[in-house]
Amino acid sequence: MESRKPQRSALVDSYVVPGDVILDLADMTNQTIKLGAGLRQDCDTIQATSAGRLRLSKPNKYWVENSQKRYVPSVEDTVLGIVVDTKPDNFLVDIKGPNLAFLPVLSFEGGTRRNIPKFEIGTLIYARMVKANSIMNPELSCMDASGKAAEFGQLKSGYTFETSTGLARMLLSSPTCPLLEALGKKLSFEIAVGLNGRVWVNAPSPSNVIVVSSAIKESESYSRLQQKSMVEKLLAKLS
Repeated sequence: MESRKPQRSALVDSYVVPGDVILDLADMTNQTIKLGAGLRQDCDTIQATSAGRLRLSKPNKYWVENSQKRYVPSVEDTVLGIVVDTKPDNFLVDIKGPNLAFLPVLSFEGGTRRNIPKFEIGTLIYARMVKANSIMNPELSCMDASGKAAEFGQLKSGYTFETSTGLARMLLSSPTCPLLEALGKKLSFEIAVGLNGRVWVNAPSPSNVIVVSSAIKESESYSRLQQKSMVEKLLAKLS
């Protein structure tokens, strides 16, 4: 029996508004669709509930990317936070959300009272959201689910800037974001992206940091094809 490829919405990478019909499920049989932020099912249709660009990631997940600046915490999100205060049991961390987040002093691999990290005010932290609800401060951890540090912890040097939460989610999309893929083929750099709309870039040379940061900032309203074209033109100027 011949398998059918999932039907792709004609609105992918286009700007949608609440009420726009993204997909008609009556035309789709035996296909599984995953819905992300900004979408809901209404009878036999998938409709947008927020304004932004419709995005699709393989195998068949749709979401609406918007230019929201305020971050709404969600468990398992990875975020870039800035230490704003220290307490005996917690670091208080700004995550661009409605409330400061708590980062317990023992939420580090091998953490004990004898080896508590000493973070100064303004320290940049890459962390994982472990608790989030509307009535309590969010809680962070610098360990993965298995208790390992993984990539979490303090980020030193580099350049940090803010983006919309939609752009941050696009940068972390799978398969690899076309923008980062195109930059990575020509330039050497490190990057950490927080779903709360913060990005950290570090590179062997300041010029690489400037190029990567500028390309990311400029890509906010671009489609994936436009992103690749923009990077190619930007790199051509450098060669």
